[in-house]
Amino acid sequence: MTRGGDVRIGDLRQRVGIERVVRVTDGGGGAEEEWDMVAEVWAAVMPLTGTERVEADAVNGNVSHEIWMRYRPDVAPDMRLRLGPRLFDVRAVMDVEERRRFLRCLCEERDL
Repeated sequence: MTRGGDVRIGDLRQRVGIERVVRVTDGGGGAEEEWDMVAEVWAAVMPLTGTERVEADAVNGNVSHEIWMRYRPDVAPDMRLRLGPRLFDVRAVMDVEERRRFLRCLCEERDL
């Protein structure tokens, strides 16, 4: 796969879960947020950049990733993707070349 270019089906080698947040009543008049699995898809996960920052005398890092998958109309920036124990917050979703073949998701890996 070329960065920013063509992706081939054979490049989608990692099984990624697509999750969305669901509000569930807590029985006391309030609600809690839980993550619900929407689907599992084949994807290509590529790191883009990494940054480090010091917060409260600890070093924290963020890694931005590009995650490619076959086109789905239901993927949105309020979702997250799961690769094994790793979680990725979706920041942007792009229909590559607006052809409804592939999605390019820009994500930020979440610290566990």
